[in-house]
Amino acid sequence: MAKKLEITLTRSLIGRPGDQRVTVNTLGLRKMHQTVVQEDNAAIRGMVNKVSHLVTVKEIEA
Repeated sequence: MAKKLEITLTRSLIGRPGDQRVTVNTLGLRKMHQTVVQEDNAAIRGMVNKVSHLVTVKEIEA
């Protein structure tokens, strides 16, 4: 597995359930097309899996 994940919010949160909004905010994403770099671990992977239809993920070697 990669050391870090580059996560970008590509779909809007308008009309999404509250738990998905909270998950995206917990990942550190606040605006459309914002990109954050997170550690690659099971917790982050689970959050990304939950909102996979809203984000794009790229693995980067750090």
